[in-house]
Amino acid sequence: MDPFAFPPLAALLNAAYGALAGLSTALEPLAGAAAAAMAVVLVTLLVRALLIPVGVSQAKAEQTRARLAPKLRELQRRYKKNPERLQRETMALYRSENTSPFAGMLPVLAQAPVIGILYTLFLRPDIAGHPNELLTHDLLGAPLGTSFVSAVLDGTAGAATLLVWAGLLALMIVVAEVTRRVFRPAPLDDSPLNSPGMLRVVAAMHYLTAVFAVLVPLAAAVYLAVTVVWTLVQRMLLRRRFPLPDAVSPGAGSVR
Repeated sequence: MDPFAFPPLAALLNAAYGALAGLSTALEPLAGAAAAAMAVVLVTLLVRALLIPVGVSQAKAEQTRARLAPKLRELQRRYKKNPERLQRETMALYRSENTSPFAGMLPVLAQAPVIGILYTLFLRPDIAGHPNELLTHDLLGAPLGTSFVSAVLDGTAGAATLLVWAGLLALMIVVAEVTRRVFRPAPLDDSPLNSPGMLRVVAAMHYLTAVFAVLVPLAAAVYLAVTVVWTLVQRMLLRRRFPLPDAVSPGAGSVR
């Protein structure tokens, strides 16, 4: 079943198409053939700018969690043989501080509808009964409506397509590696999260965006690339504004 056959969603998709196509047309004198890609970049920047208050809240929550780390270690020491009690006490501690261990997921969830609409706009051959002109656009010769996996499997991945995708994926991987190194979470004593297997899983999660990007149209991948760069820069700036306790203590090392 096509969810966009539902009239309200169809109207939303058509409105998004009109806005993006109009922005692309306005940018053509400046960006030429890459006008649609530039429009996606501007939409990304607008979305992330609107989410700045969410990022600030996330940074405050991260600072609070770091401050609670000694209490969490004490709870783990006290209730390590009683997992159910440990879970209850941990959640009670978070509630008492008006925060949550899942606060960092909000920016990702807030962007999901935008990514879904971009994915659909560059996937459907027609929008509201008229041809989808966005599919005629490209970025430096790479079609905006084609995913990396589709281009490779269909044999349509030319040199331009491969170079554009290589650049985007390299950018996302570099950002993921910097994020992994700079924002490594503080370890908790005797925590299952400190096991080698779990640490590998946590490290690998930083690269999920690059994995997901190869499955979506290039336009959506451009959105993902811009947003991960924004996220890294924003987190670095907010970490300076809301430093973690160990980053401001005497003799502390570099910010993690």
